[in-house]
Amino acid sequence: MLWRVRTTLPDRPGALAVLAEHCGRAGVNILGLQIFPGVEAVTDELVLSTPGGWGASATAHLVERAGGRSVVVQPCTEAALSDQPTRYVQAARTILASPMSFPDVVARLFDAEADPVDPAGPPQDVMEMTVGDVQVQVRRTAAFTATEHARGAAIADLVSDVLQRTKAESAIAVTPGRRMGGGTMPEHVVDGDSISAVVDGVVVGLATVQGELEEDPGARQVVLRVDPAWQRRGIGTRLLVDAARLAHTLGAGEIVLTTRSDNQAVLPMVLAAGMRGRIRMAADVLTVRIAVRELRPLTA
Repeated sequence: MLWRVRTTLPDRPGALAVLAEHCGRAGVNILGLQIFPGVEAVTDELVLSTPGGWGASATAHLVERAGGRSVVVQPCTEAALSDQPTRYVQAARTILASPMSFPDVVARLFDAEADPVDPAGPPQDVMEMTVGDVQVQVRRTAAFTATEHARGAAIADLVSDVLQRTKAESAIAVTPGRRMGGGTMPEHVVDGDSISAVVDGVVVGLATVQGELEEDPGARQVVLRVDPAWQRRGIGTRLLVDAARLAHTLGAGEIVLTTRSDNQAVLPMVLAAGMRGRIRMAADVLTVRIAVRELRPLTA
């Protein structure tokens, strides 16, 4: 059985040797090791191969007898033995090819989850990264080290740079105020809780502010769609801004958008709108929450 073990050892000579000795006596093989230095203690991540019949509690007890503190033990596969620098390079390549995969890729990279915290589950540590003005959080039971926080920030900076370049290239290709279709600018029409983008009498985009969420009365769900033939022209960004202002007018403090996790347009759209958001990814669903309290109300 393979186990991924996180533990804090005293920062003194021989501490790791003591752990290795205890493992050897118990017939436990250390197959992988990462060291995260700290000021007064060192966090070690080990991949241990234990004899048959061993469980998480027996593995944790072994490490604790060797002086380990804050021990977290989780089952793992042989994938945990992959070379760490290689994993980071592969993750960077994946994110560069698809920036919207950032939450999911980072969660896997740090053996964490992008799902919301389960109130009934064990306490989890949170690592927050900022891409533009969008906050992305991943969580896990084992505490994130300062080294991992630095790595997460570096990857987030990489994604920010890529999206800023993409945004600049889009601004050159489609300048603000550019006429579209048959030489007509899209007209934005407010009707109750909806905003339509209309071109020559045809609705090419629609944003609807729905009722308050049952679990969060201060937030309203926003459903937004743009006709595929009219995407990548700034219509979705304008609808998002207007929907956020309309939600504020209706008394909401926050709006919530949900979409598929592979939707490549959401993160660039939120960044282009210039609003602060928080992204969560759970299974195949991507959730974006945007505060609207400070926006100017929308008038019809």
